[in-house]
Amino acid sequence: MAADVDPLAEGGPAAPAHPLRRVAEVLSAIGTLWIFAMMLLVVADVVGRNFLDAPITGVAEFASRSVASIVFLTLAAAICGGRMTRSDFVPRLLGARAPGLVKALDVGNALLGTLLFASLAVIGWPELVQSWQGSEYFGVQGVATMAAWPFRALLVGGAAVAALAYLLCVPALLRTGPQAALGAGHE
Repeated sequence: MAADVDPLAEGGPAAPAHPLRRVAEVLSAIGTLWIFAMMLLVVADVVGRNFLDAPITGVAEFASRSVASIVFLTLAAAICGGRMTRSDFVPRLLGARAPGLVKALDVGNALLGTLLFASLAVIGWPELVQSWQGSEYFGVQGVATMAAWPFRALLVGGAAVAALAYLLCVPALLRTGPQAALGAGHE
């Protein structure tokens, strides 16, 4: 089906899309909508504070926790689309002279990304459980408080999905190279 093909892959037949692409796109869309909502909230707070002498309580606390949550919501989409930041100096230098080494570096990068994000999810899990069970809140008590566990859940969940996205890149990298798995061509 045409919807399961990566239109960004260069040369030859189009590469199959990443298996988590749709999930990653939904998470990224949620992150994008969250950014828009947060912008509206901040603008409303500024207008209320400066023109109406009525600030919106808790905006700063909500915005500070939101930034990390938004980043972790969008990680999988960056990985699936081959837009995760990384240095490509060595692979470009090696180029056609050592394609096997370039492939090994790409696979190593994906495995290291898997390990990193899986570790973040595992490390964050006990804090999420403790936050849920202990009814952890942040903010100023009596003024504005919010439960901390939803933000922690987004960090743990986003890290787990990012780890899975990297792991699912490995078979395509082994079969065909970076064009199919990491969306090469995003210069």
